[in-house]
Amino acid sequence: MSFPDDAPLTKRQLGWLITALGVASAAGIVGVDFLGAGNFTGLGPAQLQALGGAGLVSLFGLSLVPLGHRLA
Repeated sequence: MSFPDDAPLTKRQLGWLITALGVASAAGIVGVDFLGAGNFTGLGPAQLQALGGAGLVSLFGLSLVPLGHRLA
């Protein structure tokens, strides 16, 4: 099976997309806490785990960026 030369997504583009999603989710987690969506103050253990997961997703996305214009 052969892919067309004008692939819809390269690994670099996919890496930036995944990185943006990780950063947006981390910002959302911190933003919800900042706006006071609950009655609690500070970040709880589940929020810290979610922030760690968002950080890992962002790092995974950044690891795809150097792979360049190869097909995703």
